[in-house]
Amino acid sequence: MIALVDCNNFYVSCERVFDPRLEGRPVGVLSNNDGCVVARSNEFKALGVEMGAAMHLLPPDIRRRAVLLSSNYALYGDMSRRVTETLGQFSPHVEVYSIDESFVGF
Repeated sequence: MIALVDCNNFYVSCERVFDPRLEGRPVGVLSNNDGCVVARSNEFKALGVEMGAAMHLLPPDIRRRAVLLSSNYALYGDMSRRVTETLGQFSPHVEVYSIDESFVGF
């Protein structure tokens, strides 16, 4: 049996680990140079913001209500490594598919 492990809203989840004040709030993580949205919390999705939306085109009311963060790829890479190590405690067969997805053989 093979399981697909996919971390939910990974970049936002990583940010929330170190800033619990973000929990329950609409959060968007922006691409390099803060150009567009590359990750969205469920609360941010509920505001109707699409993946890849240009930050400068977001309506002012959404920009005021949401927390918009610059991406921190060093953090996301480290958290991905931690998730992979944890999965390795359950199975010696872990194949990383992307930064937030792995296949695990049982």
